[in-house]
Amino acid sequence: MNALKVQRWDDHRYYHHSRINQTLHLISAVSFVIAYGLLFIEPAWSALLAWCVSMVARQAGHFFFEPRGYDHVNQASDEYKEEIKVGYNIRRKIVLMSVWVALPLALWLTPSLGGLIEPAGTFGEYVHDVGISWLALGVAGLIVRVLQLWVQDGLMTGMVWATKIITDPFHDIWLYHKAPLHLLRGELIDPMMHAQRH
Repeated sequence: MNALKVQRWDDHRYYHHSRINQTLHLISAVSFVIAYGLLFIEPAWSALLAWCVSMVARQAGHFFFEPRGYDHVNQASDEYKEEIKVGYNIRRKIVLMSVWVALPLALWLTPSLGGLIEPAGTFGEYVHDVGISWLALGVAGLIVRVLQLWVQDGLMTGMVWATKIITDPFHDIWLYHKAPLHLLRGELIDPMMHAQRH
């Protein structure tokens, strides 16, 4: 639990200074919670929601709104933060999102994936196959990073990170529920006074 607390704290203080990013994380978190519920009813639609709304909102916050210069709050360069990032840093996110974009194209060009699946006969079936492929990508992305962390830092680090990722939507709702109010007041950057006191 202490390791989980440390990973959550580092993620917040290093990567969530922008109130726009925080607000997008709130939107992402709410849609992820809905996707979690859908997972037991319609897995393909759960993955479509998770990737098209949750992940797009979340990653747009990081790519377009989070400051990438020197972090005066934490006295750290962007290069340092990217190097020590436990989860997916920007480089890893680009790879992951590139595969996400490529999967629908691969299914369009080879509907049976070389005989691995029954080819879609209708557009609805194609969309379903895309959703299932994205669900598989999400699971694979989680497992691959846990294995990388296991080799790099030990199994505990990987398992703690997996726990963090799976529970992040609930934590982000609690953490960033006031971010839209701060934005409405014109505050684009969180002053991170709580981080400076640590």
